[in-house]
Order: sequence, then C-alpha cells, then structure tokens
Amino acid sequence: MTIYIDIVLMENLIMNYIILLAVGIILKTKIKYIRILISSFIGAIYAIFAYISTLEIYSTILTKILLSIIMIYIAFYPQNIKLMCKQLLIFYLTSFVFGGAAFSLLYFIRPQDVLMKDGVLLGTYPLKAVMLAGIVGFVVIVIAFKIVKSKISKKDMFCKLIIKFNNKKIETKAMIDTGNLLKEPITNTPVIVVEHTLLYGIIPKEILNNLNQILGGDFNNVPDDIRNEYSLKLKAIPFTSLGKQNGMLLGVKVDEIELIDNQDSYKTDKVIIGIYNKSLTKQGEYRALVGLEMI
Repeated sequence: MTIYIDIVLMENLIMNYIILLAVGIILKTKIKYIRILISSFIGAIYAIFAYISTLEIYSTILTKILLSIIMIYIAFYPQNIKLMCKQLLIFYLTSFVFGGAAFSLLYFIRPQDVLMKDGVLLGTYPLKAVMLAGIVGFVVIVIAFKIVKSKISKKDMFCKLIIKFNNKKIETKAMIDTGNLLKEPITNTPVIVVEHTLLYGIIPKEILNNLNQILGGDFNNVPDDIRNEYSLKLKAIPFTSLGKQNGMLLGVKVDEIELIDNQDSYKTDKVIIGIYNKSLTKQGEYRALVGLEMI
C-alpha cells in the first residue's frame, strides 16, 4: 500500500481540528479557530514523524501525553491547571469516541485500505471519507455528551431542604447551585438562599415584611420583643448575584437544616438562611438555592 505524506498530514489535520472543536463546544470554551488550526497542525506533524521515524520516542505514552498538553494549551490557553486537566480529560474521551466512530465508518467503506501504525490511522481512502467520518464522529460525540449532561443535571440538580427553627420546620425543593458561594463574612458560615414567602411559618412577619428597612438599621416597624429576640440571629450577607451587584441579603441563623439528595441525607446547624424578597423562578420549580459544598 502506498501512503502519501501530504494525505497523512491532511487527514490528521482534519481529525485533530474536529476533535478540538468538539472539545470546545462540549465545555463551552471560547473558541478561536486559528488557535485550533495551529494546534491541529502540530498534531498532524507529529503523526508524520510517528509514521516515518524509527525512533521509539515518538510512540511512547509520555510523548503522546506531552503532545496532548501542548495541543490543549495552544487551542484553548487554559488559565489554570484544573481547567487544563478538565479540557485534557474531555480531549481524550472525545478522541476515543471519535476514533471508534471514524475507524468503524472507514472500515465499512474500504476495509482493505485501512491500517494503524503507532496509533496513526493510515490508508488510501479519499479525503471525503475522512470528512464523512469526522462529521459522523462529531455529531455522535456532541449529542452523546449533551444527553449524558442533561440526565446528570436533571438527576442531581435538585434536593429536598428541611429548615428547623424555633421548634418549627418547613420543607421545600431546592436547586443545587454551583454558583452559590455565599458565606457570612465574619464567621464564614455557608448561606442557603430562600424565598421570603416560604419562611412566614417560622419567622415573624414583622421581620419578613421589613427586610430592606432592617438592613438599613431601621427597626421602627418591628416590636421590641421580636427585635430583642432576633437581634443576635440576624446577619447582613453581601452578594454579587441574583441580578444585582453589591447587594445585601438579610440572613438568619437557624437551628438546623437537613438536605435530602436522592438516598443521602445531611444535617447541620452551621448554616445561615439568606432571605430573598423575590421569587427565584417564575413557575416556582424551586424556592431555595443550596451551594454545591453543602452537598
């Protein structure tokens, strides 16, 4: 079988480009096509050296891992090691899925013209076959990741929240929010954001109806007995989300909360309820936000 270097270069350039593009789409990374093209070209040059060279260094696992890191860095320029590891993992998973889809398709088209050498896919099939294999692999990868991601998110997005306070308790559906990193600044206690209308059964209405005034130090509408009882339990929680920058939430130190996630249950008294004076959703799908670290 006669193998042409320019064909090997073009085939691997196309494959690398499609794989890196899929990684960017799956991780919703900002895509710069010129960087992906440069990274793909480097990978294609490696494929040529791996094919024509007799040196074992080009086929070692360490060399391939180093090449993958270089390609990811050039394509996406990750800002930290954690992000790079995540991109690298998806890159490998995508490569495995794409390789299987592409190889299977090419095998069915012209099996006699397909061979592997040191991990490099070679053959005399036309470039349109590579393009078709790339498109099929790309579609399979993106759809598969979207299906898996949607199922995981739907399963693990919500949990039951039970709040206990003043010998009373309420239950609600809470969303596990990875962006909820709220903590009380002095004690560093985690904060769970809860709609104020949910709390009327356990917190006096005089407090819930005057959240903004209390945050401003105005207790004129709060009876003295309630003010004295809650003065040490109320906290001011700064936040930069919920559609507002540099805002403040009124927080209350409750007796205990219980989180029930699938079959797991977690209780703690080291938590503050941040009272949100609006609805978190239009349809009322959930009425509280729980930080991921609470789970």
